[in-house]
Amino acid sequence: MDKIFLPEWKRAVIKVGSSIVAPFGTGCSTNYLLSIAQFIIESVHKGKEIVLVSSGAVAAGYSTRQNKNGNTSFSIPEKQALASIGQPLLMEIWSRLFDFRCAQILITYDAIKNRNRFINARNTINELLKLNVLPIVNENDTVSVDELKVGDNDNLAAHVAVISEADLLIICSDIDGLFSDNPNKNKKATLIKEVVKIDKSIYEIAGGSSNPLARGGMYTKIQAAEKATARGISTIIVNGKKKESFDEMLKGVLPGTIFKPKNNPVAAKKHWITHALKTCGTVTVDEGAEKAILKKGASLLPSGIISVEGNFSHGDAIEIINKENKSFAKGIAQYDSSDMLKIKGLKSKDIQTVLGFFQSEEIIHRNDLIILE
Repeated sequence: MDKIFLPEWKRAVIKVGSSIVAPFGTGCSTNYLLSIAQFIIESVHKGKEIVLVSSGAVAAGYSTRQNKNGNTSFSIPEKQALASIGQPLLMEIWSRLFDFRCAQILITYDAIKNRNRFINARNTINELLKLNVLPIVNENDTVSVDELKVGDNDNLAAHVAVISEADLLIICSDIDGLFSDNPNKNKKATLIKEVVKIDKSIYEIAGGSSNPLARGGMYTKIQAAEKATARGISTIIVNGKKKESFDEMLKGVLPGTIFKPKNNPVAAKKHWITHALKTCGTVTVDEGAEKAILKKGASLLPSGIISVEGNFSHGDAIEIINKENKSFAKGIAQYDSSDMLKIKGLKSKDIQTVLGFFQSEEIIHRNDLIILE
């Protein structure tokens, strides 16, 4: 097969997972990190900018335990404690590999869903890059709980790529890219070099993770690619355990799978609503409201709401579904669920009388609403 060349890029986010940082499952190792570090150093010396997203804090903390007994199943407090111990160790390992300064950035989901914090994170990353400092990002496992987690560093890397306005997202895996089937089980599986559109068939190819200290697999890598490419960011999956992968990339050659960016990237705010905000509830609307939203670009008014499901607050993201129970839009709620139950089906002019206050005549303003594919 002819070589495929990487798109031109100025700023890249590189994600390195636990299978590479902690390949033996019991602690961090520089076994595969040297090649990655050399790629970063040479790229920086060529005038390019890199943001590193690295897993491995829990693995680094695990390596300090005196009595491991082969146990890699931990409670949430145990994981948080191990992450607290391991995060500075992880930073120390990476810092030793570079001839320039590194900076630690710990992110929680709250920093992604909160628009002001989202912008603040972007400003911090931009300033660090201006200072020729390598930002090293990880999820803040020390304080995160399930409902506040991004959940895996593949998706975190996609969010970081969007936050930092990167041109390229490089996801390091323990296989050469996306295959037609699991190459560890099917020797006839072939490498898919290019993916133009991420659809159901692409997700069906994905499998899980075999690393007990990892939280991702090919499925989360495809999720990350979908997030990044929707914003116009080229995404590649490469084998992070092969030095040749990074040698090829330095020559501008693709060593794995590339997910092509959309020709018409989603606008920044709409991408944020779609991918950064978790759905907290739903409203079912009548045919008139559905048509007004889809055909006329209208806001959602209380008069078109039939029912409300879920427990959500003002500012949370909710999905809009039709009478056939099909979700067709998503947006930011102007009222919480309890108030919405009181005003559903009413005219906007009646909101003040029923609630005793008036937030907005719209349930979801059209500027805060996106149509789902």
